[in-house]
Amino acid sequence: VIECMHVHASDRKLTESGSAKFFVKDNGDTILQNREILNDREIRKIQEFIKQNYQEMYLKWSEYSIESYYGKKN
Repeated sequence: VIECMHVHASDRKLTESGSAKFFVKDNGDTILQNREILNDREIRKIQEFIKQNYQEMYLKWSEYSIESYYGKKN
């Protein structure tokens, strides 16, 4: 993986066209790169989930990538 930590989230149908991309900062905040068809409520819900779980998610991320959080240099 060559990008910093990020999360893809999709609509209920799990379609590519519904996929949003959130870059994750080291405090759990996110930078939304692509929202696609997700509405504001869905975006907020996903951001809240990431904020609550980003440290655990990062442990898994670091198994596959040497890249760190958004805005961090390794």
